[in-house]
Amino acid sequence: MARISGVDLNNEKKIDIALTKLYGIGRSNVVPLLKSAGIASSKRAKDLSEEEINKLQKVVDGFKVEGDLRREVADNIKRLKEIAAYRGLRHSRNLPVRGQRTRSNARTKRGKRVTIGAIKKEMATKMGLDTKQPEK
Repeated sequence: MARISGVDLNNEKKIDIALTKLYGIGRSNVVPLLKSAGIASSKRAKDLSEEEINKLQKVVDGFKVEGDLRREVADNIKRLKEIAAYRGLRHSRNLPVRGQRTRSNARTKRGKRVTIGAIKKEMATKMGLDTKQPEK
């Protein structure tokens, strides 16, 4: 099993797909990375020799990946929060940062719907609320 930058790559996948498991390496920048390492993108990860893995590791070391990149992104978000920028406030409130609408969408960021207002009779009895009106 090939191990690059502390991440085990999937042996059955082609190397251009397997490398995208690394945080910071996507489909667009894996092509120049493989070209500079001199490795064919059609090769499977299990077919790589030790020499090819070492070449790939040296090329990947030139990129900011995994822990360093995660730390940099976290620091950028922390800086935005500290200077009280609009984007920092959106991050701290767990709302969409890049201008998406929140009135009808953004369920993944905002969480499960919370109904405010009328409660159905069955739910009220389950919650233990008194549903009968006081008699006059």
